[in-house]
Amino acid sequence: MISEGFAMGASPVHRLDPRLRVMAATVFSGLAAVCDRFEPLVICLMTAAALAVLAQLDLRQVLRRLLLVNGLILFLWAVLPLTTEGSAVLTVGPVAVTDEGLLLSARITLKSNAILLALIALVATQPIGTLGHALNRMKMPDKLVHLLLITYRYIFVLEQEYLRLIRAARVRCFTPKTGIHTYRTYAYLIGMLFVRAAARAERVHQAMVCRGFSGRFYSLSEFSFTRTDVAWAAGIGAVLLAAGWMEWMP
Repeated sequence: MISEGFAMGASPVHRLDPRLRVMAATVFSGLAAVCDRFEPLVICLMTAAALAVLAQLDLRQVLRRLLLVNGLILFLWAVLPLTTEGSAVLTVGPVAVTDEGLLLSARITLKSNAILLALIALVATQPIGTLGHALNRMKMPDKLVHLLLITYRYIFVLEQEYLRLIRAARVRCFTPKTGIHTYRTYAYLIGMLFVRAAARAERVHQAMVCRGFSGRFYSLSEFSFTRTDVAWAAGIGAVLLAAGWMEWMP
């Protein structure tokens, strides 16, 4: 259900410390989200694209994810110029396309693509398990980290349970239709999935306690900053400072 195709690689980005990548992605996303001028937004988009290139990612997979996001953005391009108040640049009968709506759509496009590319290049290039341990080293709440790791581990089990219930319904000649029988069947299916998930969670907890689980996950790999990480941090920080200066300085 969860693909980690970007996590496999030996690019310079893959060799960076996971904590640095998470921190850089968080600061980058926050800065890109609050920027309003086009100059810093273009810098953010170019930086994110450069990180994706340095990560040596599969171009088709990256474009596929970008198309999914830009499908929604295309809908915004069709709505915002017609609904945002401002000076009209084009009028067709009672419908007016405003300059402010076009500018807002352009800002959303730049922000969304920049943030998505940065997250793909910095966060998606590490396994979920490594991401969880990196968050734990960054003093994130233990319960949130445990929830992330256990959910990732057992979401595949829930998928198998769901497919098993679907197969059982099909064996009984269940055919989805628009009717009360179909709605009732899916309600029973979802309810049974929750019941089985709760039972599985209880068994998993008991198994973990039997194995000495004391509320902490241990990682066999230790994280450490190297000179390369420091150089990357300085470079990314310089780009973010330049974008921030262009946004807030007169």
